[in-house]
Amino acid sequence: MSDATRSIAPPRRQGRPGRPVGRERLPVVALVLAVIAVAFFALPLIGLLWKAPWSNAWSLLNKAGSLTALRLSIVCSLWATALSIVFGVPLAWLLARVEFRGRGIVRALCTLSMVLPPVVGGVALFFALGRRGFVGQYLDRWFDIRLPFTTAGVVVAQTFVAMPFLVLTVEAALRQFDRRFEDAARTLGAGRWYVFRRVTLPAIRPALVAGAVLAWARALGEFGATITFAGNFPGTTQTMPLAVYLALESDPAQAIVLALVMIAMSFAVLIALRDRWLGAVTTPAS
Repeated sequence: MSDATRSIAPPRRQGRPGRPVGRERLPVVALVLAVIAVAFFALPLIGLLWKAPWSNAWSLLNKAGSLTALRLSIVCSLWATALSIVFGVPLAWLLARVEFRGRGIVRALCTLSMVLPPVVGGVALFFALGRRGFVGQYLDRWFDIRLPFTTAGVVVAQTFVAMPFLVLTVEAALRQFDRRFEDAARTLGAGRWYVFRRVTLPAIRPALVAGAVLAWARALGEFGATITFAGNFPGTTQTMPLAVYLALESDPAQAIVLALVMIAMSFAVLIALRDRWLGAVTTPAS
């Protein structure tokens, strides 16, 4: 090809930075390991589907207490997610934007429940918010509020273990967000709340939704802290995980059906939101 031809030839197509133009091919070893990992996650579900009593699944689901436990799980997990958003977003903002001494300790403290055994978290809640707990005794004495062994106690336990998932996700998004867009909005006269609502929040919305979904899924599946702090009372504190555990001892077929219902709910939500909301956090310039 002559120099003149090279000068007018169209440039070679380039992909977006960080993204391959064509389909990326994994090495054989990596592909085999990835397939084994997928099988590792899929096999338990396949086992449940294989053992499921499909002929009488509906009657087992309608068994006394099953639908009540399902409804209670949904309601409590949604309340826990709402509380995680209300308190978790300001906490994530504090950890991401405010420099103060001991910030690492505060972050570790606020995310400790992610790594604590759930039963330990329930015991800690009981001695903090129980009727004779550090704070619970005053709630009982001054406001006649008793959290243990109540539906509100279920929400508190679920929020305790679920909120860190939202906090870490939103904090990471706030750290990656280019603050020059906020500065530009402020130079045009926008107030702090307006900048957060119209500039920052739309930019971190995928991370916020992702964190909320993770918090909801964690709250929906919470077992240890719930049974320790709130107990296991049908219609009041018995959520689906607790119902599955009890049914596994007396009626394994019902336990399988209830477990499949929970898996189907979580799987459907994750699939529905994955492409639209659970992608990478973007800025207004992207």
